[in-house]
Amino acid sequence: MSNFDALLSSVPTGLWIDGGQSDAAGGGEFDVHDPATGDVLASVADATEPDAVRALDSACRVQREWAATAPRQRAEILRAAWQLVTDRAEDFALLMTLEMGKALPESRGEVAYGAEFLRWFSEEAPRIQGRYTTAPSGNGRILVTKAPVGPCLAITPWNFPLAMGTRKIGPALAAGCTMIVKPAEATPLTMLLLAQVFTEAGLPDGVLSVLPTSSPAEVSGPLMSDPRLRKVTFTGSTAVGRKLIEQSASQVLRVSMELGGNAPFIVFDDADVDAAVDGAMAAKMRNGGEACTAANRLIVANSVREEFTSKLTERIAAMRVGPGYEEGTQIGPLITQKQRSSVAELVEEAVASGARVRTGGAPVDGPGWFYQPTVLDDVPVESRIVAEEIFGPVAAITGFDTEDEAIAAANATEFGLAAYIYTQSLDRSLRVADALESGMVGVNRGVISDPAAPFGGVKQSGLGSEGGTEGIEEYLETKYIALES
Repeated sequence: MSNFDALLSSVPTGLWIDGGQSDAAGGGEFDVHDPATGDVLASVADATEPDAVRALDSACRVQREWAATAPRQRAEILRAAWQLVTDRAEDFALLMTLEMGKALPESRGEVAYGAEFLRWFSEEAPRIQGRYTTAPSGNGRILVTKAPVGPCLAITPWNFPLAMGTRKIGPALAAGCTMIVKPAEATPLTMLLLAQVFTEAGLPDGVLSVLPTSSPAEVSGPLMSDPRLRKVTFTGSTAVGRKLIEQSASQVLRVSMELGGNAPFIVFDDADVDAAVDGAMAAKMRNGGEACTAANRLIVANSVREEFTSKLTERIAAMRVGPGYEEGTQIGPLITQKQRSSVAELVEEAVASGARVRTGGAPVDGPGWFYQPTVLDDVPVESRIVAEEIFGPVAAITGFDTEDEAIAAANATEFGLAAYIYTQSLDRSLRVADALESGMVGVNRGVISDPAAPFGGVKQSGLGSEGGTEGIEEYLETKYIALES
């Protein structure tokens, strides 16, 4: 554990306000656990309402100065942060594996992906544009400018502790906004290390604060009711997102919501089955299935369903389960005992309803919160596992006969974040992609996230987009100035 101890001793454990660590106002702390063992990794400061107010005071104090900072200077700070994260990639990857549980190769992939948002938005900062035109009536000129929204609150989840932060922090800082981040209680260490890196990159004190807490409402509530806060951005469950949207109404806050998913993965009868299996492995088992873009429902043409299921089962059954930091691990633990119990209940209910277990189907005995990589076939469409996010390493397979049936099954959900299609027909690809009620569609691809592309959903999966050229717009206000001719 010596290398673990050395890393953990270098990570901040206090609140991050005004460019440095501080104790919580009440002096409280809470423990961060290794989900592979249940052991305590560290104790971090536990923010409460006075700490939230102090962080907002700090953000408001420097907001005007940060907004007036030259776009190129903001860009250079983001670029420097990208370089520092990249230089410390192994530290970030190991830290995420320790507090979240994912296999180390997965964590390395997240570091590369998460850091890229810093580089992408460093390049977007100097490209914030307005327009200047003659009014069509000829009675004047129209000047349109962009300005930062102002102080923002970001609430980030535990499943991608770095990338879900950089995807919000990057555009906010590029736009000229200050930001307070409330990381998930289970995974605050990665965000605290990122805050330290930003200070090393030259970010002025007060522009970014990080408030770990075991009482999220005690921190977010006072911030969202304060008229000085101007935006809240959240990644997490739809249930929590709805509550935040309701709370945002009192101050008419700008909101960005990246909420739950129930992604369909459709394999048509003309698909390359081997390629579809490769894609399903990526779309379903990435991050141990703990991803909002995970393929939640594998909807496979009956004519190729057995071939697809047999090949997928062989691959999933061979996956090595263990602590994410052990060599060769492919599936780490789930984040908590509660999450493992949730996955187990969904599987048990599906099996009781008639689903067939092809491999796995049970928790792993021993310390930590492990669950066997699982394939279920013949899953009844009325099962909870079809309607709810699994958030675990369980592939639930149903069949279909016609294209219309596949589209109807895919759209039979309140969610609309991601969807996947496997077919060798370009016409079908475009036709089905257009018909799917989803904010993102992967065609013959099992991984679709890209910092250069907009990430967001429709229906109950959220509001707004993150990433791409669209991402920075979420942190900008539009101002129209009417000029005389």
